[in-house]
Amino acid sequence: MQRLALFDLDDTLIDLRAAFRLWAAEFADDHRLGPGAADWLTALDSQDLPHRQAFFTQVRAHFTLPAPVDDLWAAYRRRIPSLVHCPAEILDGLSSLRADGWRVGIVTNGAADNQSAKIRRTGLADVVDGWALSGAEGVRKPDAALFEIAARRCGASLDDGGWMVGDDLAKDIAGGRDAGLRTIWINHGSAGSRHNADHMVTHAPEAVELLLRSRRSQGHPL
Repeated sequence: MQRLALFDLDDTLIDLRAAFRLWAAEFADDHRLGPGAADWLTALDSQDLPHRQAFFTQVRAHFTLPAPVDDLWAAYRRRIPSLVHCPAEILDGLSSLRADGWRVGIVTNGAADNQSAKIRRTGLADVVDGWALSGAEGVRKPDAALFEIAARRCGASLDDGGWMVGDDLAKDIAGGRDAGLRTIWINHGSAGSRHNADHMVTHAPEAVELLLRSRRSQGHPL
């Protein structure tokens, strides 16, 4: 199996949930939405709506905001990349993978401007070989085509296998397996959930160490 490691972005390499909470507090304050508004926004976000446009449609209606949905969505995309960060241990871990001969990529759903800004602002652009964004490619995880684009951007092909690391069991784990990749599930502590990943860890640095350790101890990935 080739040394190819693809990673999800949101809540795998970066903590989008924490950034969203910061954004929600700012948004509630800027629009003078009153007590409890930030909590309401966070609760709506946890419902995992199919698209941010659907999210802002509900937000606009609930708070009777005058701004069009598209304007609210665009403002979010401009602001949220400034609120996310990638921990140094993850940046260092991805650099270590590349130094060990791995091709490292990011495969993520989301608007192209939003996701690319996150990748660049957090420093991830400097420690990966390439990425594939659903908003730029017109195809979304779990479709295997997005994984193939990411692999190709890294100078690899899914025909030779590899790994997918992510926190979403449908988009990342099932999608990765269907694309012919072995998988590592970031479970964020929810060890009781059923899954069919090859490995389960709590955070991305553990996944990086698992891949590095397997190479050191056996000469090839697990």
